[in-house]
Amino acid sequence: MQRTTDNSPAVHCWDQSGANIVRVSGRLKALARYRLLQSSASRTLSQDSRRPSDESLGYCRPSAGADLGPKGSAFAERPQDPYTPAMNWQDNIITGRAQIVELLAATKTIAVLGIKTEAQAGQPAFYVPRYLHSAGFQIIPVPVYYPEVTQILGENVYRKLADIPVDLDLVNVFRRSQDVPAHLEDLLAKKPKAVWMQTGIRNNAVAEALAQAGIKVVQDRCLMVDHRHLART
Repeated sequence: MQRTTDNSPAVHCWDQSGANIVRVSGRLKALARYRLLQSSASRTLSQDSRRPSDESLGYCRPSAGADLGPKGSAFAERPQDPYTPAMNWQDNIITGRAQIVELLAATKTIAVLGIKTEAQAGQPAFYVPRYLHSAGFQIIPVPVYYPEVTQILGENVYRKLADIPVDLDLVNVFRRSQDVPAHLEDLLAKKPKAVWMQTGIRNNAVAEALAQAGIKVVQDRCLMVDHRHLART
């Protein structure tokens, strides 16, 4: 079988629209809300000329964890359940150190959407999940390409998040910003506790739809860098 490759460029999406649209909740309403924001997001994408290569998608620059602030206490002393539904959907958008600490402390099972294979070992979409696997997280591969592959990192491959038979603490996303919306329905159907978009990946319309559904969201950060930084505290 011929291998399908994903060598198209990545695009950053910096959409800031939709702040005044009324709050909705639930899977179908979240999808409807996302569609209201699509046109604005598309305009933002067309104005953005920064297009890093797909091979660098999710690249973990050292500065990704620089704003985590002063060192804190050990993971064992931190709250274990950061997923209480927020009164305001914006509370589900994770940006601060304390929120990331709580999120990672409660995370054990991670699905990696857009994971690469051992043949692409030098790309972030493989070496980040490999690091997380070695750090003790349960990694569930969800590749978008490579249809002939059945296992990555020794774990069985799934083609849709909704097909995974266990609950997910987090979905780590390695997809171009403009490709993330194609996975929104699958994300809402599975409803992980959190979605983490890697460095260079941002789609505010999708993030808001997920947050409205009670899912925590991190954008444009490297999970590996943040975990390493916090593990040293």
